[in-house]
Amino acid sequence: MPTKIKTDPQLSLILQARHHDPFNWLGLHEEKGLALALDQKNTYVFRCFLPYADQVWLKIGNSWEPLTKAHDDGVYIWRGGNNPETPCKLRFTAGTQQIEKTDPFSFPSALSEHDLHLFGEGKLRQAYNMLGAHVMTHCGVKGTQFAIWAPNAERVSVIGDFNRWDGRTHTMRVHGSSGVWDIFIPEVGVDCLYKFEIRNRQSGHLLVKTDPYGNAFEMRPSTAARVASNDSYQWHDAPWLEQRAKADWLHQPMNIYEMHAGSWQRDDNHHFLNFRELAKRLVPYLQEMGFTHVELMPVSEYPLDESWGYQTTGYFGVSSRFGTSDDFRFFVDACHQADIGVILDWVPAHFPKDSWALARFDGTALYEHEDPRLGEHQDWGTLIFNYGRNEVRNFLLASAHYWLNKFHIDGLRVDAVASMIYLDYSRKADQWLPNKYGGRENLEALEFIKELNVIVHEEFPGALTIAEESTAWPMISRPVYLGGLGFSMKWNMGWMNDTLAYIEQDPIHRRYHHNQLTFGQLYAYSENFVLPFSHDEVVHGKRSLLDKMPGDTWQKFANIRLLLTYQMTYPGKKLNFMGNEFAQGREWAESHSLDWYLLDNHWHQGVKRLMQDLSHLYRDIPALHELDFTPDGFAWIDCHDADQSIISYQRRARDGSYVVVALNFTPVTRSGYRIGVPQAGSYKELLNSDAEIYSGSNAGNGIGLATEDVPWMGHKYSLVITLPPLAGIIVQRGK
Repeated sequence: MPTKIKTDPQLSLILQARHHDPFNWLGLHEEKGLALALDQKNTYVFRCFLPYADQVWLKIGNSWEPLTKAHDDGVYIWRGGNNPETPCKLRFTAGTQQIEKTDPFSFPSALSEHDLHLFGEGKLRQAYNMLGAHVMTHCGVKGTQFAIWAPNAERVSVIGDFNRWDGRTHTMRVHGSSGVWDIFIPEVGVDCLYKFEIRNRQSGHLLVKTDPYGNAFEMRPSTAARVASNDSYQWHDAPWLEQRAKADWLHQPMNIYEMHAGSWQRDDNHHFLNFRELAKRLVPYLQEMGFTHVELMPVSEYPLDESWGYQTTGYFGVSSRFGTSDDFRFFVDACHQADIGVILDWVPAHFPKDSWALARFDGTALYEHEDPRLGEHQDWGTLIFNYGRNEVRNFLLASAHYWLNKFHIDGLRVDAVASMIYLDYSRKADQWLPNKYGGRENLEALEFIKELNVIVHEEFPGALTIAEESTAWPMISRPVYLGGLGFSMKWNMGWMNDTLAYIEQDPIHRRYHHNQLTFGQLYAYSENFVLPFSHDEVVHGKRSLLDKMPGDTWQKFANIRLLLTYQMTYPGKKLNFMGNEFAQGREWAESHSLDWYLLDNHWHQGVKRLMQDLSHLYRDIPALHELDFTPDGFAWIDCHDADQSIISYQRRARDGSYVVVALNFTPVTRSGYRIGVPQAGSYKELLNSDAEIYSGSNAGNGIGLATEDVPWMGHKYSLVITLPPLAGIIVQRGK
């Protein structure tokens, strides 16, 4: 063995897996100085590191030339005057096996300088096409291209089931100050497992990380990424996307069924349904029930079932719990073909501390802030994204783009927006840092949110963004060009909290809390609101909706029917968590399916039938949905009858048509109750939540109603109605 090989510092770095630029030494190189000394035109040197090989040959023309073993740990070298064809072909023996492969260090990079530049500026909207793992043909050879961002690494390697998880064998190429590393590995294909091994530049500490841009992952508790196949799914939803792009969603019905894919139903063995099985069961149910959209709690990969998906580790991959990417595409496609939109819960506010994921990704606070006063959610035990860093912002924007582009998602419900926009969110006075102006607003997060909403609305016509935001921050759902944050809609948490606090009161005390029903109209049109009875209201000791209701069994079910009637007739788009529609009795638990057996009971069947009829009325009657976001669509008839706990109002459409809603929040039948109406004529009862078909007492106005020329509550005419106990009615003037 030549002495200089032993003492070559680059060889030592290769053997220690510390070489920052392994492509500068491994692979094929021209040695011009040596060629001149030997009076040759060219001298070529080829080096490879194959620690498990016994003998190695390099293909030169039509022959195979042996390499010299330059180090016992597996470094092999060839020199010659003939230039081997690139990419270089190797043959080697390992024990009794003889293997042929293409040398990964003889490929040029597949990354473009333009993409690297855009990524550094935070402007590479489809960064998922550059980073991560992608099956491709490069220089005529099939394999997988790997790329990762780790700017504080001394060395990064791809490790996997194809290289014995050995970080010495597939060390990556770094692209200067971009911090992006890449390597093309021939013969690695779909379903291969992989991670990244990263050595920190300052400490030398070795980390093993899953791929932040991975498109598929092992089933928990394993954490490796899996090389995914290219997107070849044949979509059948072109009519839906065309219609969505032209839709006037502000004036259309939107009734959202929020659900957790792992606990809506399970199979006979109590296993998760995959997305194809879920589609076959869920889509007909949504059609039957009249829902316009389904909102999925996060289906991006996550490690802990109990987090429900809100502690995300795979921002570009469908959770392996529920199948493959194509299984999810099938689900979305099936929904679209049934005229049902799909909204995805998306979590850019925080991420978990798991050592194999994003936390201190390259040994530094890369995706998060170093200072815990900026970088850590103490309540949740999670880390906060550094929205001021271009590459981090690009990561999140690309994730949103990925779900909308690759899966035809119709909207993103953005989780925990309040925690993003306030630096002092859930913090004591000495546990947060102000912005550069001394304020509590997270300026970088606000700019990120605006950019997100601009991208979604520019590139995906008709797609929606919905904020879960619980404070009075102004103009959440107003366009960025008008000074707003740009969301399409916002959850109305104030209405939800007031309504539930009111309905939980014993009816005898409700007269003292009447303002909780009426106060919401003071701000109802300041935002585009969704009225949510979400998963957060039926867990962690808050009890199910049914269990919140006071009284005996009859009163509990009457109250929940009344509550749903109020929600479905009040201004705003609608959202109910799974189980609300049939009055699930116990709190939701992610570990098993809903209690579908309850539908054998007439009480629960009655609630389901009511929800079905309310949903179809809401969709079919323009007055109940066209003007959800403007005061023209609503008018009080009587909001002052606190003594009897009754409210009544009109809902109006753009053409002037209207319905009248009256709600009685006491268990006393109100016979001969007078309400004012704007026009004379005959009125009919469209829905009565106390009807026998809903398991009610069947008090009401079944034979129809005629106006009287008695002015009432500012109207020239009035109706005298029977208002059932703990019930709501919807009446409409006949044509």
